[in-house]
Amino acid sequence: MTIEIIPVCIEDEIKQDDDLVELMLASKSKPQLQDGDIVVFTQKIISKQEGKTIALPNIHPDLLATGIASEYQKDPRVVQLILDQSRRIVRMRNGIIISETLHGFICANAGVDESNVRNGYVTLLPNNSDKSAEMICRQIKEKTGKTTAVIISDTFGRPFRQGQVNIAIGVAGIDAIVDYAGMKDAFGRILRVTAIAIADELCSATELVMGKSLHAPISIVRNYNFVNVSSTINKIIRSRYDDLFR
Repeated sequence: MTIEIIPVCIEDEIKQDDDLVELMLASKSKPQLQDGDIVVFTQKIISKQEGKTIALPNIHPDLLATGIASEYQKDPRVVQLILDQSRRIVRMRNGIIISETLHGFICANAGVDESNVRNGYVTLLPNNSDKSAEMICRQIKEKTGKTTAVIISDTFGRPFRQGQVNIAIGVAGIDAIVDYAGMKDAFGRILRVTAIAIADELCSATELVMGKSLHAPISIVRNYNFVNVSSTINKIIRSRYDDLFR
């Protein structure tokens, strides 16, 4: 089996309430979706479409945000948004703020992002990326008649490893994890704890064709066999009980 990853280029800047499915279908690459395709959308265009672009001049930092910003040489308005989008601060060191977002993700700056957005603006993570993915999945079915899965990806750092990778922050129509527990390995031994974060692996693979400056915020994964099921990204978040690093 050969898996194909197809980038979808969109040159226009995404605005609030844009029809992302229509923009995808009308793109220069003219993608012809097939049943069983997995369509990966970057968080950035989802956030822009959902109105999660914030003008920094409208943010008024409090004393805590101002103090943190001064110590870590950050814009106090950005720090205020980080605090507002966080359940808790995990680490603050060397000018880096790691937090647990309101969604339960552990990442830098609570997902508050100044890249690929106009100067003086930032984007926040979608309120509910699973719901966003489900909506797009339905729209694809309505507009094309094709049954697909949808994943929303974002770029996260990783503990103990340099560099960032794309991971899933929302899913629809595909299980976030493939659990091999109970199956046999090549030597006949029963697997007990092997669970593959397939949604993350697919997102990481699509980054190879999407990049950060290629104007390809959508990609299509074709010929990967999966079961079309209802799922949630919460399945991939390690519980506090099972987390050895908190």
